Amino acid sequence: MDRRVWLCIVMATGVLCLSLAPICRAADLDEDDMDVEDDMDMDMDMDMVGADEELEEDPHHDDAPPKAPPTPKVTYKAPEPKGEHFFAESFHRGTLDTWVLSSAKKDDTDEDIAKYDGKWEVEEMKDSKLPGDKGLVLKSRAKHHAISAQLLRPFTFDTQPLIVQYEVNFQSGIDCGGAYVKLLTQTPDLDLDQFVDKTAYTIMFGPDKCGEDYKLHFIFRHKNLITGEYEEKHAKKPDADLRTYYTDKKTHLYTLGETHTPTPTRTCSGRAGVAHSCAPAVVNPDNSFEVLVDQMVVNSGNLLTDMSPPVNPPAEIEDPDDHKPEDWDERPKIQDPDAVKPEDWDEDAPAQIPDENAVKPDGWLDDEPEYIGDPDAAKPEDWDEDMDGEWEAPQIPNPACEAAPGCGAWKRPTIDNPDYKGKWKAPMIDNPSYQGVWKPRKIPNPAFFEDLHPFRMSPFSAVGLELWSMTSDIFFDNFFITNDRNAAEHWATDGWGLKKAAEGAAEPGLVAQMLNAAEERPWLWVVYVLTVALPLILVIVFCCTGKKKSEATPAAEYKKTDQAQPDVKEEEEAEDKSSPGEEGSGSEENPAEKEEVEAEKEEEQEEATVDEKLEDDVLRRSPRNRKVRKD
Repeated sequence: MDRRVWLCIVMATGVLCLSLAPICRAADLDEDDMDVEDDMDMDMDMDMVGADEELEEDPHHDDAPPKAPPTPKVTYKAPEPKGEHFFAESFHRGTLDTWVLSSAKKDDTDEDIAKYDGKWEVEEMKDSKLPGDKGLVLKSRAKHHAISAQLLRPFTFDTQPLIVQYEVNFQSGIDCGGAYVKLLTQTPDLDLDQFVDKTAYTIMFGPDKCGEDYKLHFIFRHKNLITGEYEEKHAKKPDADLRTYYTDKKTHLYTLGETHTPTPTRTCSGRAGVAHSCAPAVVNPDNSFEVLVDQMVVNSGNLLTDMSPPVNPPAEIEDPDDHKPEDWDERPKIQDPDAVKPEDWDEDAPAQIPDENAVKPDGWLDDEPEYIGDPDAAKPEDWDEDMDGEWEAPQIPNPACEAAPGCGAWKRPTIDNPDYKGKWKAPMIDNPSYQGVWKPRKIPNPAFFEDLHPFRMSPFSAVGLELWSMTSDIFFDNFFITNDRNAAEHWATDGWGLKKAAEGAAEPGLVAQMLNAAEERPWLWVVYVLTVALPLILVIVFCCTGKKKSEATPAAEYKKTDQAQPDVKEEEEAEDKSSPGEEGSGSEENPAEKEEVEAEKEEEQEEATVDEKLEDDVLRRSPRNRKVRKD
């Protein structure tokens, strides 16, 4: 087989393998997900009760066709808190016994919607991948919801970090609403039954969305050391794109803190690629904080430098009683007062003038109008000249002007006036009296204070959800508050890590995802075809087409090498000698021509011998060549 054909086959196979590589990798990932499920601490209920008994009781079971093994059924096991913690709720009991529903009304709101009458239920997700996984579900839409629960003991900010994490699943997406939590400040008058939007809180944290504004709140209330009033301090908006977390209908883990995972692919325990919690550390005693979603950092900073408004007011402020002097000159440039308009400057010269060199084109119809009344138009029957005025036919282009260069009165075209200069203005020069932009003077801030430890916030003793949402079926689960990194890691691994593995195993492969996407967007079929077919076509065109190599003449072959070639005359003579009987009666060679050829050969040999002697003599005399010359 020709080498070009083999090359074509090899390249086509390589392109096809590259096109199918993502699908192969997707299959490998699916196998890894199955391995992950085996490694997770899950109870596998095989639903095979009574199968062996039926085989023993049935005497003809050998004749019966073999049944397919039952599909393994993964059951959910709620995480159990390990280590120091202040609050842990997995809703595995299926009740709201430890939670308090608010019966209060919201102030400054219409009576119809002021009451916190939104419904809460403990139930499984609508499309649960883990039977038995229950959570707190917001059931109502366009209503106020408020529910809260007491901590095991109040959390006090001292030398240990605060760790807050919980799970959210927007089962029906989210149009406008929040899923954030509030850590309620410990006060003598805290009444969970009257939990409203104005109830004092220490930290508010979690997702919030309305329209196309995707937020992830981290707000804490800081006490002004001078006035004693509390002010809300907001963390900067995350740079990461949060849209996916609100639209993919998957369970996501929200953590206020830091992680030891530098990249999303590294894990803290278990196999590579398995979703495990990696020691989140919330707001730290050194005032640092990090916000994570699914154990990946989406926002980070410092309480002293990355909050708005700042925790500490500025040491100096602008004097409100300072005013700009009337003679303060802020103009950096002014018109030159000594400049004079030139005498030949004509400000009245027009910018455009008629072109005097223009000539009216031949055939111009001066007497023909450019537009005429439509001769085919007729006055409507209901036209009332008293009400509508005199009727006129609509105007149409004059047919007589179609073949002519133009119709109507001819006018010279205009051109730019070379003498036009416009209105004269004095040139600008630096202002000798320029004093800069005026600013009021700085004075000491009477409200200044410095709090170098904003981490020491007010203690909190309860956690609550106070929400308004236009979308129902928001799923909450696995709330956990602690100061122990290891305890938070175990809780996230046993809860969210299990759900992530189950959701990943239930996802369709890459091919199924591509087909589903093409059903929603038919134009993707064109992309798929071009991605696979176009490289194959190019390979075939490049490898399997082209001009055939023409047979080279002996003279052309000689030009491709530097080796000595036989003389053409000698070849002809050899051919003549080898075929003496050809060409008629076989005429003999002329003796005179033979002598000339031999004489020429002798002269050539003598010249070559002289040239070699000269070359040897030059090389022998050269001081650079002291060694014996090798032939």
